[in-house]
Amino acid sequence: MTDTNKSGFLSSLRFRYGLTLSVFLAAAGFLLWEEHEAHILGYLPVVLILGVCIGVHFFLHAGHGGGHQNGGPPSRGRD
Repeated sequence: MTDTNKSGFLSSLRFRYGLTLSVFLAAAGFLLWEEHEAHILGYLPVVLILGVCIGVHFFLHAGHGGGHQNGGPPSRGRD
């Protein structure tokens, strides 16, 4: 058996497992969506609002280094 045949066999085997896994995950996702659609859509507004708040928090804090540890002005809190 040469390296070319072995490589072709392994890639076809990897393709079969990948295809099987993809089909399984698609079926599981579909069944989960069908069973829990009302719950997912019910909590969607809350999750979106929280996601936007967290995203804005991270993006706005990125401008100042997250705490002035790099030579910024000292904090006004108790030391």
